[in-house]
Amino acid sequence: CMNYMLPPSYAWGNFSVLAVGIWAIVQRDSLDAITMFLTGLLLTVLTDIIHISIFYPSHDFLSDARRFSIGMAIFSLLLKPVSCYLVYRMYRERGGE
Repeated sequence: CMNYMLPPSYAWGNFSVLAVGIWAIVQRDSLDAITMFLTGLLLTVLTDIIHISIFYPSHDFLSDARRFSIGMAIFSLLLKPVSCYLVYRMYRERGGE
């Protein structure tokens, strides 16, 4: 997000899911918050794949800062299934079916 290689929708999507995640952590008894967080995580997996595949720069325009930025975006994408699993376990603990 800091290198402006990906569009603003990438940052807005991930930061809004982060805000819903903070809401889900703060309200421990809310099943709606954890459901919205899990749904947001699943949607951002799809949108991150689309953003990275469309806006990946060619090799000629890949500086060190851009390489680091895209590497962190891919690393975040790889960690999201683990986050989805942990959030799903929290969903089950709160009474979700």
